Parts: sequence; C-alpha cells; structure tokens
Amino acid sequence: MMLNMYTSDDWLRQNGEDSASDPWRPPVVRDFGRIIHSASFRRLQGKTQVFPGHESDFFRNRLTHSLEVSQIAEGIADRLNYVYAEKLGGRRIDSRLCAAAGLVHDIGHPPFGHNGERALNTKMEMRGGFEGNAQTLRILSRLEKKAKYKAPVDGDERAGMNLCFRTLAAVLKYDNEIDKERFGSDGPQKGYYASEAKIVAEIKRRVLGGKALPAGVKFKTVECAIMDIADDIAYSVYDLEDSLKAGFLTPASILATDDDLLKRVAEKATEQLAEDCSEKITAQEVLATLVALFGDIFAVDESREQDFPFERRNKDLSSFINAMKASRAVNMDAGRRMKLSSELVHEFMNAVELEINEEFPALSRAALDKKTRIKVEILKQYTFLSTIYSNRVKLGEYRGTELVGEIFEALEKKSGHLLMPDDVRKRVQEAGGDKDLQARHICDFVAGMTDRYAVEFWARLKSDVAESMFKPI
Repeated sequence: MMLNMYTSDDWLRQNGEDSASDPWRPPVVRDFGRIIHSASFRRLQGKTQVFPGHESDFFRNRLTHSLEVSQIAEGIADRLNYVYAEKLGGRRIDSRLCAAAGLVHDIGHPPFGHNGERALNTKMEMRGGFEGNAQTLRILSRLEKKAKYKAPVDGDERAGMNLCFRTLAAVLKYDNEIDKERFGSDGPQKGYYASEAKIVAEIKRRVLGGKALPAGVKFKTVECAIMDIADDIAYSVYDLEDSLKAGFLTPASILATDDDLLKRVAEKATEQLAEDCSEKITAQEVLATLVALFGDIFAVDESREQDFPFERRNKDLSSFINAMKASRAVNMDAGRRMKLSSELVHEFMNAVELEINEEFPALSRAALDKKTRIKVEILKQYTFLSTIYSNRVKLGEYRGTELVGEIFEALEKKSGHLLMPDDVRKRVQEAGGDKDLQARHICDFVAGMTDRYAVEFWARLKSDVAESMFKPI
C-alpha cells in the first residue's frame, strides 16, 4: 500500500489549537504567515551573514540569506515533484513547507554569528550548552509570544508560534539531545536542548504515526533535508558573490591560491563529507574545481592582440594583462557576478536526487549527487577559510565574541536581572534558586539580540558614550 506523504497528525499544533479554522487557508500557509510576522524573523535583518551590514547595503544579512534559502528550497521541491512524479505516485512534497523551513532555519543565530554562538556555549557549558539549531527550535516552540499550553509542558506554559508538528520537524536537523554538561568541549554540540525533549518526542510521534524508528535511523524529514541542501547552495554561491563584491577575493587570487589553503580546504571538505562519502578530497581536486569555475574568463581573446603591440617575447606579459583585466571585471561587473551565481544555483538545484521511503514517506531522502555535493562543499569551505577566517573579518568578530560574553556575565551577577527588560526579569526571578534555568533565560535574551542592539547594550554597561537612559531596553 502506498502511504501518503502527509497525514492529519502532521498538521496538528502543539497546544491543540484548531489548524483548519479557515478552509481556504491550509495549516502550512498559516505557519508561513506566523513566521513572516514574528519578531524573531524581523530581527534577522540585524544579524551579520559574512560582512557587517554597515559596511554596505549590498551585502547579505541573515534575513536576506534566509529569503534566498527559502526560495531555493521551494524550487527544489517543485522540481522533485516534477522529475519524480511517477515514483511519487500522485503524492507531492509541500513546497510551501520547504519554503517555511528555509525562512526560519537561522532564526536561532545569536548576534555575531558563530562567534556569538561559541561565546554563549562557553557560558552555558555546564548548563545544557548553546547551539543555533537548538535555539531555532526553542524560539519556534517556546520563546515567541504567540500561544500558550493549557497545561505546562515540562514546567513551561509557552508554546511559541504554536506551529504544526510537521513544520517543526522541518527544522529539526539533528536528532540528538545536547548533553547538559560539556566541560572542556571544543565547540557547540549539534542537537536540541533537554528543555524541548518532550516537544521533540511529540513531533516524532505525530510525524511517524506512532511508529518507532528502525534501529540506527536518524529522524530527518524530506523537507528538512531539502532546506539543508538549499542552505548549502546559498552559502557556497552567495557568500562567494559577496566576497567578490567586497574585493576579498578575485578570480585571479582564487586561481593563485597557495598550497596550504588548498590543503586546508580539502581537509575540511573531506571532514564535512565523511558521513555522505568516504572519498578523500585532495588539494588538486580543490584547485581543479576552482579552475573549472573561473578558468574560462582567462581564455585568450585573439581580437585584442592588437591592443598589445609587443614583440613575441612579450606574449606572456600580454596574457597577464588580459587575465588581470578579466579578473577585475568579475569584481566590478554586477551583471557578470549575478550570471555566475545564477548559473551555479541552477546547476546545483538540478543535481538534487530523491529516494522515496515507502515505510516512512516523511523520511524520504533528498540529496545532491556525489559530484555536485563535493563541488558545493569545496566552494563553501573555500569561501569560509579564505574570507571568514581572514584577519580583517576576524578582528570584528573577536570584538563581538568578547562583547557577548561580557553582557552574559553582567546579567548573570546577583542583581543582573535588574538590567533586563521587565518580561525577562520576571522569568529570571520566577526561576528562584534554579541557576540553570536562570542562565537559560539570560541566554535566550542575549541570543535574541541583533548585532547593533548588543553593541548598544554593552555600551550602557561599559562605555562612557552610552545610549540615553530614556531609550527603552
């Protein structure tokens, strides 16, 4: 018997609210609207993607990145429904659900990106840690002030946006409860917090129809897999485009990358691909990928030979000048950058494959083909290691890391709750002597800050030129 891709249980909500109040408005469309209109979603405009927003209006922030991921995810789902129509047998992947997952996939990111994440994880090291994906689920299912439970779940009456179980499942990337104590850990542990464990158990129960997962199988829905692919595509393509626009990278500098960076990219790509393929990526393969991407722009243009009336021995110099002009043109010409990005996104979206799980249709597997997966990971890691790890970017990030840590420390002190907004102050006070719960409320507050708000808040604590006391906290 062919099972449906979705069941009525998928569209139930956390607190039992009726999902079908308007017959013309499907539950997932209501969820999409709740996301768009939420404060957490709006705050993404004030969180850095790669380059700080104040540097240029062109550069992407977490909001524009999330919009791009949403569109790519929806496009992937539409294509899979078309290409695999026969195998799907009349079933369809809900492309709007994939788009909704793309919108919120980064909603749990703290100020200053991964550096803020590491700072908060260090402060919460012995109290359940901090991790962006776990915080995303917590915001959606707890922190947003849309709805409450009739009776508290795990001592907490908040139901967040009160989204459908299948929508929550679409952001559950890691089927793993984060350890409470992780002293000396080397970074955030992927997963969800213990405070949301009962919610996760209910998500699984509803999506799987009460069936138990087979041994060794991780819970990850097809919509979540599509969102994850879309995120990788956006990272690999658009972070590269921003880096070209900023002048941090040029086609010439990319092709002239030193051997040490090529090796580090190869090692990091191999590490990230270990779960999908056992193939070891080499530095030569990294360079070959970059040459295939940018080599054509350096092709000899015979029609321009007359521009360089050199003798034959100066042919190399003529070629060098042409190459540098071609390289600079990519940095300066928005049309050429956009064309490159568009072609890459199209190529990558067309390389997504679908493997249908007839026993658990929700867990059907979407993945890039092996060759494309390697290419995407190489581009993603190259941009990350060459740009995000550059000294100019790291100087700004270092300040952000210190700033987030200092804000947390100030709020954690004996009377620190007095420095926070009234609703957060009340939560901390109601936690009583539960230091772990107090720390989690403080962490929620700091993680929700935009980059600019964090700087302003820190200035009120530390600076001689702080904001006016009449500006609300």
